[in-house]
Parts: sequence; C-alpha cells; structure tokens
Amino acid sequence: MFTVYELTRITGGKLIAGGGNIQAKGISIDSRTIKKEEIFLALKGDNFDGADYIGQAIKKGASCIIKETGKGKFKAGSCACLEVKDSVKALGDIARYHRRRFNIPVVAITGSNGKTTTKEMVSWALSKKFKVLKTEGTKNNHIGLPLTLLGLSPQHQVAIVELGTNHFGEIENLASICLPNIGLVTNIGPSHLEYFGNVQGVLKEKYALVENLSAPAVAIINADNRLLRRKLSTSGKTGLILGFGTSKYSDFRITRLERARQGIEFQVNGQRKIILPTIGAHNVYNALAAISIARILGLSYDEIAARLTHFEFPSGRLKLRKFDSAKFIDDTYNSSPASLKQALYALEDFPSFGSKIVVMGDMMELGVDKEEFHYEAGKQIARVCDKFIAVGKLSKVAANAARHSGFDTRNLFSCGCVEEARELLFNKISPKKEDVVLVKGSRAMKMEKIFEER
Repeated sequence: MFTVYELTRITGGKLIAGGGNIQAKGISIDSRTIKKEEIFLALKGDNFDGADYIGQAIKKGASCIIKETGKGKFKAGSCACLEVKDSVKALGDIARYHRRRFNIPVVAITGSNGKTTTKEMVSWALSKKFKVLKTEGTKNNHIGLPLTLLGLSPQHQVAIVELGTNHFGEIENLASICLPNIGLVTNIGPSHLEYFGNVQGVLKEKYALVENLSAPAVAIINADNRLLRRKLSTSGKTGLILGFGTSKYSDFRITRLERARQGIEFQVNGQRKIILPTIGAHNVYNALAAISIARILGLSYDEIAARLTHFEFPSGRLKLRKFDSAKFIDDTYNSSPASLKQALYALEDFPSFGSKIVVMGDMMELGVDKEEFHYEAGKQIARVCDKFIAVGKLSKVAANAARHSGFDTRNLFSCGCVEEARELLFNKISPKKEDVVLVKGSRAMKMEKIFEER
C-alpha cells in the first residue's frame, strides 16, 4: 500500500531507521491485532499512548513504526522507524493521500441527529448496484474516519462516511481528509451545546461540510429545518445545494405519507410508493436523505424502494424488542432533546391496550440550559405515558416537571443508576403483555443495561 519513502513525504516526518523503499501492506494502530509487514502508527490519545506498545508491534513483524518525536523505545535494526510531530495528524495526512488515489464519489454525512441511520440506509440502497465502503458503526471522528478511508481498495466504487463533531473546526478538518463530493446535513438541533453554545454554533460547525466540499460539489440539506432552509438561497456560492423534506423548497419532496401495517408508507415527488419498516415517522427524513443521495448516484425509485423495504435499522435506534411478553422500544444508542421528542411521538402513536412506560436517562452536553431541556422533556413525557422512571440527576428534573404537570406520583420514580432502574422496572412495575416500554438516554448513561440478563 505504501513505501516508507512515501510516508516520509506525506507526513513530513523524519526517517531515523530503515530504508525508504520498504513496502508496507497496511496501517494498524493496535499492536494486539497488527499483521506482519504492516505499519504500526503509535497514536497518542487522551487515555493511552501507542508508543508504549512499539516493542509488541515489532515482535509481531511490523515493517515500520511511526511515532512522535522522542516518544517510545525503538531498537535500531528491528525495522524502519519514522518520527512525526503529531501522530493523529499523520494518520489524517496518510488517509487523505490514500483517498486521492481513487477517482470515486465520496459522500459525507453530518447533522445533529440521524447520521448513522442515514449512512446505513444510503449504503444499503447503493450496495445493490455498487461496491460500497462505509463507516463502520459510529467511527466518525479524527481517528475513525481516517481508518475507514484506509480501507479503500480498487474494487470500491463509492464511499459513504459519517462525520461527527463536538468542537469547532472538527468538521472542516474531517472534510479536508475525506475530500467529499457530496455532503449531506440531516438536521440542526440542540446537541453538544456545552461546546457550541447554541444552535447557531451547531449550524456553523455542521454547515462547514457544505463549505468544504470538493468539486464536483453537491450539497443536500434538510429544507424543513428552519436554520438550514435559509442556506438554500446560497446555491451557487458553494456548489449545487439541494433540499429534502415536505416543504415547497424541497427538491426531493414527500408527497404522501401514512402509517401502514408494515411501517411507514410514503412517496417522493409523486413516484413509486416506498414502505419503511419502522415505528418512527421521523425516520422518513432519514430515508428521504438517503433517497436523495441514491438518486444523485443514479438509482431509480424502483430500485431504492425495493431496498428500503428490507432495511434493518441499527441497534439501539427505535428497535422493537420483547421481554416477558411486554414490548420494548430500544432507543438506547443516544439522546438529545430532538431525538427524545421523536421517540416520544413514536411511543404515543404505538398501538397498545396496556400501559405506556418511559425509562429515561440523562441527556448530555446541553450546556447551561441542560435543566430547562430536561424540564421540557418531562412535561412531554407526562402527556404520553402512564409510568415514568427517571435515571440520573438531570432526569430527576424531568420527573419533577412531570409531577408539576399533574402526573400520578404513584407511577413516578427516580433512580440514581441504570441498575436500580432495571431492578425497579422488572421487579416492581413488571411490564405486562400489552404494555410498551420506551428506553432512551445519552450514550454515557448506558441505558442498554436495562436489557442485560433478560
């Protein structure tokens, strides 16, 4: 894949051992899984330093070590060694160089909510016709994105990558690495406000994707989102900008939508009926975003409809589960005010002859207004459920809001941790056959533990 000489030129590093013509078959950042003749890139992270594992990588047959200047122990004669100023930057530089080897469309997806689901939908639709490289899971940061791009090979015809951020400048940096031709912004909402301050800050950071596309550049944005809709008028300054949604400003527009036995049924621009197997109507926006990309890359509505009908949603995202005969809506992957609101809509619309129960964990990174967001959430929860279990200090604020809204205090509970909530749910409340339980919270709350040992 690379010669050591190429790596020296790409990273601006200094070769301190070995020859520049040494060939490397790939790059690894994990000394436990590195393969013979791969490069070991000793990354420096917040909680680890790859330089501590250089010896282990050499024993496993690494052809070259890339490490930060002055870090780690290296024995001359064991293999090539390249020193760089910043190991994380070096990883990005190498990934950018590798991405430029391929003249294929790269699609980058960002937004406050729905990134991973949309990415999976796009990949699923396109994979019927193309060989697709995609971000695995949510590896969407300054380490995950470069590692994804390093997986590009001559067989790939399109790459679909997800870009995440919680600090200013990260989207611009990630875009400079993956050099996307097509950029999609799913929506803008209150997320990571601890760092972005307000939704205007979120908009500024997320929209950096559109402003840093590579030619030929096409941007796709949510025309129903108030903040993004204003950007449609800037088309021509940053390339072609298209909108999706239900409004008249949408190039890809939902023209009919209704609930069906199999899920949500809808049409786009009056074309073939599409059935999405989901209980969450908001997922139509994710589907519409995916349809927009698929159409731009040449798929017909018939081809897209045939694929999306069989789409399987990622785990922890409004997945229906059954325990002890009761139905559970597992939306434990993450939470924000916008995604919680949509999950509650799904619960409200869910047909049930029993009780509706919400198990809510704290929403993180909401800045100075975090208590206000939780209080508003509690008022909405009080309107849609019969029993409410709040997990965490901030969710206790939501429980207080529910109580102030007249919620029956006999069915209102506040817990300090997930384990306590699980014990309460299954041993005191004991959901019955006709009950439906929504479980949701931010990633740090680990709300998926509700389902352990069941």
